Amino acid sequence: MSQASKLALIKEMIETAESNLRSAKQLINELSGFSAKSIYTQKAAELEPSSTEEDSKIVEGIFNGQTMMDKDKKEYPVPANYASKSKLVPGDVLKLTIKENGTFLYKQIGPADRTRVIGSLTYEDGQYKVIANGKAYKVLLASVTYFKAEIGDKITLVIPATEESEWGSIENVLPANAEELEY
Repeated sequence: MSQASKLALIKEMIETAESNLRSAKQLINELSGFSAKSIYTQKAAELEPSSTEEDSKIVEGIFNGQTMMDKDKKEYPVPANYASKSKLVPGDVLKLTIKENGTFLYKQIGPADRTRVIGSLTYEDGQYKVIANGKAYKVLLASVTYFKAEIGDKITLVIPATEESEWGSIENVLPANAEELEY
């Protein structure tokens, strides 16, 4: 077996092991009753109820990675391009103004505490993910295309600092020679 074949085999074995660890962690979380969705449901329950202004309805909610959940557990679609460009992370508090003509206007009014991690972009199970600190974080396709990221790229990912999350937000794609740069 050539050296290149051995390296490819080792890489495949590591990726399989990482995937198995992620699956095991997910099962542990399910068995122990942990659910990121339940955390955001609890936070949403603490928000102000919906209100009505002259020509619009105002709704506050918690961003969960893809949608906004209000006090009554109703979910509202958050445009992926807005979430990507605003670098929203799960736990962010949003205000939605629904205009009389049906227009949805979102505004971030309470950012969650954040931290940054660096990981590699992957694609598995029909979803882009960043593998960082031994965990796979889902990222929006809109972020991947906005940053022109490719599988294998090193990514700076913004994640909630205080809670477990399945989702992260791409902040930057690091240059290919990032290891050589001095910080």
